[in-house]
Amino acid sequence: MKKKYKIQNNIRTLRFMNEEMTQQQLAEKVDVSRQTIVAIEKGKYSPTLELSFKIAQVFNVPLHEVFSYELIDTKPQR
Repeated sequence: MKKKYKIQNNIRTLRFMNEEMTQQQLAEKVDVSRQTIVAIEKGKYSPTLELSFKIAQVFNVPLHEVFSYELIDTKPQR
């Protein structure tokens, strides 16, 4: 059986822990559109490694505190 992985993120939590930063403010800091931030937060878009590091730098945290790569349980339900 092929394993499936999902990239998860804590961007929304980090934004609210940082003076309730808006998606627009974060987008401007990392030079992307607000829609890109929305898509990343919803898990619909995986950012480039460069963008991932930029986001981590904005919050002054290591990359693994922003993003995680987790195995999804794909076992059939009985």
